[in-house]
Amino acid sequence: MSKMTKLVNNPKLFFADAYRKRIGAWFLTKSFIVVAVIPFALAVFYYLFFAAERYVSESVVSIRQAKDSSSIAGSGIAALVGINTNSKEDTLYLREYIHSLDMLKNLEKEINLREIYTAEKLDFLYRFYGFLSQEDFLEYYQNRVQIAYDDMSGLLKINVEAFKPEDAQKLSILILKNSETFVNELSHIMSRKQLEFAEAELKKSESRFSAAKDALLNFQNTYGIFNPIEQAQSQANLALEFEAELAKKEAELTALSSYMQSGAPQVVTLKNEIAAIKAQIRKEQNRVAKKSDNASNILASEYQTLSIEANFAEELYRLSLQAVEQARIESTKQIKYLSIVQTPSMPESAKYPRKIYNLITLIAILFLLYGITQLIKATIEDHKY
Repeated sequence: MSKMTKLVNNPKLFFADAYRKRIGAWFLTKSFIVVAVIPFALAVFYYLFFAAERYVSESVVSIRQAKDSSSIAGSGIAALVGINTNSKEDTLYLREYIHSLDMLKNLEKEINLREIYTAEKLDFLYRFYGFLSQEDFLEYYQNRVQIAYDDMSGLLKINVEAFKPEDAQKLSILILKNSETFVNELSHIMSRKQLEFAEAELKKSESRFSAAKDALLNFQNTYGIFNPIEQAQSQANLALEFEAELAKKEAELTALSSYMQSGAPQVVTLKNEIAAIKAQIRKEQNRVAKKSDNASNILASEYQTLSIEANFAEELYRLSLQAVEQARIESTKQIKYLSIVQTPSMPESAKYPRKIYNLITLIAILFLLYGITQLIKATIEDHKY
């Protein structure tokens, strides 16, 4: 149906379609201006007159262990592929520390960090406002310091952003300085704990050794015997000698009795010697094993117990001394250290903002958004008519 025919046959429908098309064209133009043109114009205006250049100082670090401690640092697959699991954990700790409030406070003690980021007045999107809280400043600082960890190489890449190249480099140097202090402290924490434990064990072993030594000395002073074991052994040897002498005399008596009377002087003398030897043997046996607290076997047993305890306490004390000395040496050694692969660079050109890239990306997003709005509008129109 032509326009004239539609006008003659149904003028109301003709004017309604014309009005709808005019309104649609107007809405198309207006929505495009609102959704695409105005935001893009604002972005261009911002990048031309407000956006400040931001410089990035790059540095690369890693945490390494001393050779004498690397043998216990890793095992299994990590050791086969050359990844030090302890160093990885330490590097991740370092990453968290760089973004921590403690690091921020340490930096503020050495440099006026707030002034660096509030000096830029025009760039209202990326400058920091001095009236904001400490938590806000920490979040702002974390956004200005980008950290990337490489799982394969174990390297930590630190990018520090500032409005001036010298500020970016200076801040990067201070971050590495505080990071090195953190790594050194981290490596010595375990050593100090081991030293404290070794010193505590040394005190215990020293007290035990002193008590064991005093008990042994008191025993020797009480019974007036230096070594009951040796004395008991000598008494036992003496008893054996008497028994051997007794056997010899009894053999002589048997030989004399074969051709002499029992009252013969030689026989009587020999019998008296035998009786004396037997009496001495009984005396020695009683000294060695009589039912008394002063018996040599009891004294020897007590002395042996005290001697074993004293020897064990002495050996334990000696080992504790060695452990303390070794722990003291380890506490002074640099077990872990921060290896700087790339020193903080002095940027020559601004890395941000990437104006062309950002504008092209914005155009793509705005056109996509505009297409979505037109799709919604067309859907509404279809349901309406």
